[in-house]
Amino acid sequence: MSKELPESRLATTDEKGNRVFIHPEDISGKWKTRRTRFYWFLIVIYLILPWIYIDGKQWILLNIPKREFTIFGNVFYGHDGPLLFFLALGFVILMAFITSLWGRVWCGWACPQTVFIDSIFRQIERIVEGKARARKKLDEAPMSLGKFTKRSIKWILFLIVSLHIVHSFLGYFVGTHRLFWITMSNPSEHWSLFVTMLVMTTIIILDFGWFREQFCIIACPYGRFQSVAMDDNSMIVAYDYNRGEPRRNKDVTKENEGDCINCNHCVKACPTGIDIREGTQLECIACTMCIDACDNIMEKIKKPTGLIKYTNENELTGKPKQKFKVRSGVYLTILFIIASGLIYSLEVRKDLKAQILRSSLTPYQTIKLDHGSEGILNHISLRVVQPGEHKIPLTVKLDPEVAKVVDVTMPEEVIEMDEDIIKTPIFFKFDKSILKDGKKLIKIHLINHETEEEVKSLEYKLIGPIK
Repeated sequence: MSKELPESRLATTDEKGNRVFIHPEDISGKWKTRRTRFYWFLIVIYLILPWIYIDGKQWILLNIPKREFTIFGNVFYGHDGPLLFFLALGFVILMAFITSLWGRVWCGWACPQTVFIDSIFRQIERIVEGKARARKKLDEAPMSLGKFTKRSIKWILFLIVSLHIVHSFLGYFVGTHRLFWITMSNPSEHWSLFVTMLVMTTIIILDFGWFREQFCIIACPYGRFQSVAMDDNSMIVAYDYNRGEPRRNKDVTKENEGDCINCNHCVKACPTGIDIREGTQLECIACTMCIDACDNIMEKIKKPTGLIKYTNENELTGKPKQKFKVRSGVYLTILFIIASGLIYSLEVRKDLKAQILRSSLTPYQTIKLDHGSEGILNHISLRVVQPGEHKIPLTVKLDPEVAKVVDVTMPEEVIEMDEDIIKTPIFFKFDKSILKDGKKLIKIHLINHETEEEVKSLEYKLIGPIK
């Protein structure tokens, strides 16, 4: 019976379209060792980053309710639209550039789906249920006490790991110190966060523990995106058909057969169940498992390794490899433009920004002045944005002729910028006789308290009754 799959059917489905669970063989080799080390490096970074605090502030904190995003110590706000746009667009173009050069290296080496499943979830399965063949045999066996016990232990461990992954993820948004004390309190005190944690844990445990390669094949958009970003010079994991064909089989004489002995170890090792010998496929995540599997066999039969290797389509067909690719050059140019825009936006962002917000209660109030005449009170909020470490203490002043007829009252005479954004109330009290048609335009000057130099001036219309 042929071991090859029909072209119209995935390896993860049977003839009736039912799910076939894949248990990839446990493979060792140089690429497996390199990937394992890199995976654990990424996991450690993921777990440690939210616990890094500098000057009492979390180094990476994405506070969505406050629209305050701290990234590597730099604080961005919801109104920093260009910065957030450049960051998001830059990441997309960077992924396109990486894909144009190195293919699906993200999927095989850095995608959280691959990293956590291969480093943790499959390791738990190996410890609890045994190697690939034992796990497959357990799948096919009827339910028994032994099977129930092993499955229960496995899913309990999956749950513990998933909870830890989710809580670490929430630490990036809630703050690790605050999240720690929240976990110590009653869930009813933070219902929304508790429900979010439950939903995310359910998604993680079902995805990493059960759905697995189906996400890469069915749900992940990156597999579709790669076909647009890649070309014949992009690096891929591929089978050297020139060297391997014709494969060993009963219809080929030993003198004519290629180096492929048709052992199917590359297929057995593949976490998505594809046959790499059929060419570049959407389901391939470039995890290099097939490279190590094939190299192990080549070493045993005393043949050169590299029958499956990192290469590109041009190299396989004997065409010269281009040193410069127009596609990659275009992506690199766009990246340069985005980086320039980001740097410019960061420089502009360093400037002090100020905004006047009128009171949401009443536009003005009628009051009695000290000398008994009828006066008007205007209430505003001064919103000041001053990013960076060195913040200027500010005072508020009016033009001398205006200051003679308008009294200014503030909670503090000097505005000390303890945070990047502050709001301070300001009250203007004046005789209604200074108004013309119910309004009067004045200038509010923000002065550097230390140097007494003007930093910024704002216009504001005092308002009152028209008659």
